Amino acid sequence: MLSTYIFSRNIIRIKWVPLFLTAILTAFLSEVKVIPFYGEDFRFGLGSITFFLLILIFPPVSLIRTGFITGLTVVCLRICEDLVFSDISFLLSIENHFPAFLYYFLFALGFSVININTYKASPLLLGAFAACFEFIGNSAEHLMRYLLTYHSNINLQEWLMLSGVALLRSYFVVGIYSSITISEQKKRMEEMLEVGSELYAETLYLQKSIDHIEQITGSSHDLYRKLKKHNLSELGRQALLIAQEIHEVKKDSQRILSGLAKISSQKKSDSVYLSDVLGIVAASNEKYSELLGKKIIFHLKTSTDFETAQQIPLLAILNNLTANAVEAIEGIGAIDIQAMNKSANTVIIVKDTGKGIAKEDLPIIFEPGYTTKYNDHGVAATGIGLSHVQDIVHSLDGQINIKSSANGTIFNIHIPTRNIRKRVESN
Repeated sequence: MLSTYIFSRNIIRIKWVPLFLTAILTAFLSEVKVIPFYGEDFRFGLGSITFFLLILIFPPVSLIRTGFITGLTVVCLRICEDLVFSDISFLLSIENHFPAFLYYFLFALGFSVININTYKASPLLLGAFAACFEFIGNSAEHLMRYLLTYHSNINLQEWLMLSGVALLRSYFVVGIYSSITISEQKKRMEEMLEVGSELYAETLYLQKSIDHIEQITGSSHDLYRKLKKHNLSELGRQALLIAQEIHEVKKDSQRILSGLAKISSQKKSDSVYLSDVLGIVAASNEKYSELLGKKIIFHLKTSTDFETAQQIPLLAILNNLTANAVEAIEGIGAIDIQAMNKSANTVIIVKDTGKGIAKEDLPIIFEPGYTTKYNDHGVAATGIGLSHVQDIVHSLDGQINIKSSANGTIFNIHIPTRNIRKRVESN
């Protein structure tokens, strides 16, 4: 019971944090201002921009409550400033600053009515609603100031200024929010593609293993029939049991393969260009080089670009080759990644300034088990990387070749463009 009470209090405390953060930041930044009308009373400040941006980034539990408390905080801060820095009376200070409360309250009230979360994915509509609510809030604030300070004339120029500022500020904030959102979405997409490329690699080798298991199952069953034919019933039953056990392993592997294939498949709605793939490879391997304590400069050059439907296998290919290049460079070096169009093929070149590959090893580098990497204990790496790369390239009807010397290694990949370019579906 006590733990439940403590948990509930912590949840409530967490929910109030964005509200107070919004109120305090808005109040202080509202003091960075431009004063267009009649002295100090009406102001255009950063407070409204801050308030709108914060309720977009940190959605409050209650917009109305947030608008109410933010409005009061702004008014209280300005009254305190008057009492400390000027000789104005307390009542006159309230009269001057209370209209600002209306702006934040009405702005928040408007978005609570339409449900702001519904329009976050539609920046044009979101900006239009924000401009409308800001105009209403500013107009109410402006009108109350005129009523409290006994002004009766509000000219057209002032209304036009209110409208223009509302539009500019609203779409400015929506633009900032959209930039933040797009940046986060791109980061998530890159992470998903990285994971997808690794899973794609594993699915290929798992498929190979399943094919091998099927061959072993067939051989075991043939052995069973031969033993049975020669009246070796006991040995025949053992061979049959082995075949059955291998078959079960195959079924388990197929279930795992099915799950991995679903996870690694990319949504068709995602738009990924060849240049995006190269950029992701360079960025991730730049971090990898920093992790290894190396200073490597990455150069990207693309003379061709198009939307690709094979971003996962391309990432698997290029990540493997580029990571190998990073490992081959000792201390300081450079890696060039180029993409170009040659006839009906897309040519991708990965070039490094590493130590190169021994001439006698070049004919066997694509064979499973080949490796030049050993850990501190002298244990060899799996050596499936380059054979894996070759398999993926071949699955796309492409070819890969290598040139290497003491000054570095160059991988040339030729893939028919039609096999990696996304087809445009016509209605």
